[in-house]
Amino acid sequence: MLPLPPFSDPDTAVMTLATHARTDVPAACAGLRALVGSREAEVVVCDVAGIVADLMTVEVLARLRLTARRLGCRLELRNASRELQQLIGFCGLRDVLPGERLERLDRLALGRNGGQAEERKPARGVEEGVEASDSPV
Repeated sequence: MLPLPPFSDPDTAVMTLATHARTDVPAACAGLRALVGSREAEVVVCDVAGIVADLMTVEVLARLRLTARRLGCRLELRNASRELQQLIGFCGLRDVLPGERLERLDRLALGRNGGQAEERKPARGVEEGVEASDSPV
């Protein structure tokens, strides 16, 4: 984890996640604590460009998120690859590990119709069955 130049916003700190090995989790969390303590940040933006999209990465990010929450700040992802975004969504952590591209994917998944279910014509040759006891409309 390497600190990046600070944002112009004093309430935001930026860090880069450079590794995702299980043995590096304590060091990454300690680095996050030091970064937040030195800046008194409310938001930590975690740059994950170039990180391998696997479950270990998701675990490290989830632990960083937990550490940030314990420190009273939010963790947001930046530059997450499409594969990492999909894996985070598959793990059900999209709300826990938000990022600019993840939110954009949510909007795209909802489609242009504002989240309404897509209406399709029934397949040809398929007819709806009607019970004799059903009253006509």
